[in-house]
This record gives sequence, C-alpha cells and structure tokens, in this order.
Amino acid sequence: MQQRIGLVGKKIGMTQVFADDGERVPVTVIQAGPNFVVGKRTVEKDGYSALVVGFDEKPLRLVNRPEAGVFKASNVKPQRIVREFRLPAEEAEKFSVGQALSPQDVFADGAAVDVTGTSKGKGYQGVMKRHGMKGGRNTHGTHEYFRHGGSIGCRLTPQRVHKGKRMSGQMGNEQVTIQNLQLFRILAEEGCILVRGAVPGAPNEYVIIHKAATRDAYKRKGVGKEEVRSKNPLKASKKAAAGRG
Repeated sequence: MQQRIGLVGKKIGMTQVFADDGERVPVTVIQAGPNFVVGKRTVEKDGYSALVVGFDEKPLRLVNRPEAGVFKASNVKPQRIVREFRLPAEEAEKFSVGQALSPQDVFADGAAVDVTGTSKGKGYQGVMKRHGMKGGRNTHGTHEYFRHGGSIGCRLTPQRVHKGKRMSGQMGNEQVTIQNLQLFRILAEEGCILVRGAVPGAPNEYVIIHKAATRDAYKRKGVGKEEVRSKNPLKASKKAAAGRG
C-alpha cells in the first residue's frame, strides 16, 4: 500500500492563470486548508501508522456523541470530512494531534500530485455516450436501430453474454483518481492550490490530494524538446503557409 501524505480539499471550480513565461494555463482551484490532525494510528495499538485528518468545520448540532468525544480529545472543532493517510511511523511523528495543516506544509509549487474525487453523475446512458460506440448504419433498410449496441451474445459457445460486456448503464458517479497532475501554484493566504488541468467532480465537492504515487517531480510531455523538422518539402511549405514553419 502506498504510504504518502495528502490533504482533503473542496473543488471550487476552474479558471486560467498565466505562467512566468506568458503561457496561459487552465487550472482547477481547490480549497485545501486548513486541515486538522484529528488523531494518529500507531503500530503498537492499531497495527499500522497513519494520520487522521479532518477538513471543513460543521455545526455542533450535526455531531453525535462519539464523534464529539473524538474531536474534544484532539482539541479540534468538528469536521465534516475525516480521512486517514498512511505514513511511515517516523514521518507521522513529525505531526502532532490538533495541528493545523496548510497546503505549503505538505506540498510545494510544481509538485506532482494525484487527485481523487467522485465523478459527475450522468444517469443511465446508452452505449454511444457511455462507451463511444458508433451505432448502427443510417442506410436504406435500417429501422429504429441507429443508437443500439448490436449483438451481445454467442449462440453456440458459450451460450451466454460474457461478463464485462460494454452495454448501457449507470455512467459517472464513481470514484476516480487522476494521476500525475501538476500543482501549479499555492495560494497561501487563501489556503488554496491551483492544479493544472481538470480534476474529478462537480464544484463544491470534496477531493483528496496525494503526493504522486509514481513520480517525485512533474514532467510535461514534449516540453524542452525541439520539434523534428520534416524533410518533406510539401509538408514544409504547408507549415510555412500556416505560419508554423
């Protein structure tokens, strides 16, 4: 299991900002602070080490007695979302119960992050929207069969529909993780982070931001490499005419 620190946040929406070199960057704004350390899990007591982190204060009238006891013991106001982040014991020791975590305490500008959220629900959809199938032919003799999925089974062998067959059904409203996004900028005063590109979920929904599982630094494809010029004179002339050569 991956052991990496992260934060809980709320997706605010998308906007655009400009990099130092003038590049216009589409970013998602995520309110990621403050998070509070509600508790700890230790190897001696629980069999593993982890931080229990809470985000987004909620009214006392919505808190039951067991929850109230946990928050009172940690000297933290009740939080709407509580999540565990498994960490090595020596790293978990750096944090104390009741401590407030801001984005700059965990991440740095330009870091690679994984964002987990619940995708937008699309309801019950057909095979064309859900799986991108092309549908039936709109030609002579075809009646009311334009958006169907076609044959789904095998008559002789195995005389059933294979499991996992792509068919119509519920689309979206499931947990999705987008890996290796760039944490473009941290807005310390607002407690927000700007993530390059889109992240799962609708505005005002909660997301989990982890340090990337597969890499330590963010790297954009194609950046820093000179484009190989075509040796085909016809292609070169077309590029020049389009103002790209």
